[in-house]
Amino acid sequence: MTQRITKYQRFIMMNPIIQFFKFIYLSLKVLIIVAGRHGGTRKLK
Repeated sequence: MTQRITKYQRFIMMNPIIQFFKFIYLSLKVLIIVAGRHGGTRKLK
């Protein structure tokens, strides 16, 4: 396997802040999907 990683990709991989935001973004997406699927459990009248 050849090493075909660019400096930009390495910067993104090594940057903990970017990783942190990516993690938050993914968690939010999952939460929205779960909340949308199970919507109506806390319906306010």
